[in-house]
Amino acid sequence: MKNLKQIIFLLSMIYMVLSCSTDTKFKGHNIRENIKTKPKQIETGAEQIQDYLPLITNKRIALVVNQTSQIKGKHLLDTFLNLKINVVKIFALEHGFRGNVSAGETIKNSRDTQTGVEVVSLYRKDKTPTAEELKDIDIVVFDIQDVGVRFYTYISSLSYIMEACANNGKELLVFDRPNPNGDYVAGPILDMKYKSFVGMFPIPVVHGCTVGEIAMMINGENWLAVNKKCNLKVVKCKNYTHDSLYVPPVKPSPNLPDYLSIRLYPSICLFEGTCMSLGRGTYFPFKVIGYPDPSLGEFSFVPQVIDSMAKKPDHEGVKCFGVDLRNLEAKDQKFTLKYLIEFYNKFSDKNEFFNQNGGISWLVGKSTVQDMIIEGKSEIEIVDTWKHEMEEYMKMRKKYLLYP
Repeated sequence: MKNLKQIIFLLSMIYMVLSCSTDTKFKGHNIRENIKTKPKQIETGAEQIQDYLPLITNKRIALVVNQTSQIKGKHLLDTFLNLKINVVKIFALEHGFRGNVSAGETIKNSRDTQTGVEVVSLYRKDKTPTAEELKDIDIVVFDIQDVGVRFYTYISSLSYIMEACANNGKELLVFDRPNPNGDYVAGPILDMKYKSFVGMFPIPVVHGCTVGEIAMMINGENWLAVNKKCNLKVVKCKNYTHDSLYVPPVKPSPNLPDYLSIRLYPSICLFEGTCMSLGRGTYFPFKVIGYPDPSLGEFSFVPQVIDSMAKKPDHEGVKCFGVDLRNLEAKDQKFTLKYLIEFYNKFSDKNEFFNQNGGISWLVGKSTVQDMIIEGKSEIEIVDTWKHEMEEYMKMRKKYLLYP
């Protein structure tokens, strides 16, 4: 009897196993197929300490950093000092080392109040580090979060630093960071007669590259003003592709406070070349568009001076009417001319819409865009005019991609 009970128990267990197996096959074909692999967390170049530590140990270092230069919430400067790395100085770009200076505002040489490290401003008339400023440096480390747009000036500053390193025999180490607008490429290629600090190279408005890839492109295409190449090394990100959705953990500049503003920035910044307000002087810049004319929309806002965000906002203290874009889905936003065309068409005095200094052409990179908008061309017609040059750019871009 005891043996019979054991046999019955054993048979019941076999039946349960077989039943579970059968249910699994019917419900999901295979247990493994139903397990979704959690995507690996993206790691920035700065986080690859084990990869670059041998390159900077016992070297005199200059950092090109700002508030975005962090490793898991800790500033790169503090990380380096804790590792006993000899940080000699910091080169500060637009918005300052701590990222609390308004756009266009002068940055002065100083010392970091927290560490005592010398801070040298490169946001000045001559934006290139001098031989004197580099003489006590072995390696320059560049680690700044970019947003993948030609007129966002950090890649322009990068090129000046590359030139200085090439001229003075200094090595440049770029800690790469993901591009939050890196999933697409759009806009016209810069006409080099509009070369300026807001556009230095023949690339589209949205170039689809990380800072590391752009640095390699600048070097590889011989775009430096000096007839030399920079001694460049790029520390890659891990677990990143150009299809990755990446939301920067720290706002890249005072007027790009969140992911939506970053995604709208390529399109809305074009209004800097017009008489319109794009929300500077509010807590939602690059997410609203307006002008002191009630016929332009039911939504309204009043630009005001805001410390570290807007020192002299357009239409300060005056109610502006237009559109509120804050309810848009951030990841779906891509470069478009539709807002620019719509407001031009609605604007009553069209002679006053575009800045007289041709500001829109310096931003978009071509005078023909303004001309075609005035002529009444559609966005499709305008975009068609730069398709061929975009195809050529995409071929060239492939040579420098570090990520799928």
